[in-house]
Amino acid sequence: MHDDHYQPKKSWWDRNWKWFVPTGCVSILVLIGLFISAIFFGVTSMMENSDAYQGAMNTAQHNQLVIDKLGKPIEADGMTSGSINVSGNTGNCNLEIPIKGSKGTGILFVVATKKVKWKYSELSVYVKATDEEIDLLKR
Repeated sequence: MHDDHYQPKKSWWDRNWKWFVPTGCVSILVLIGLFISAIFFGVTSMMENSDAYQGAMNTAQHNQLVIDKLGKPIEADGMTSGSINVSGNTGNCNLEIPIKGSKGTGILFVVATKKVKWKYSELSVYVKATDEEIDLLKR
């Protein structure tokens, strides 16, 4: 007597593909996202650890006009954007650094070239509350 209702046993893939495919796709997207984040944070960290960034922040933190407008202490307020390229004793940078103090927020703009030491061609703070720009290169 033959059993007409006999079905071959389904393989693991046939039984599980419906949950495996979406999970696999999500896993790949998460890995790609983590990879991009690692690169992004690595680049951001490189910018923030550069002597151009440190010098610009130090100048802004000790400028009396910036302190009057934004308050103390002046510190970074979010992600730095822009670019920095250094090769040995030469390089260039173009950064936008969000900053804040006890009274308000602003953006520190940094444009510089490096020939052993950084020379700033632009170093200014945009004050959001008053819509004004403070030139930190004026003596």
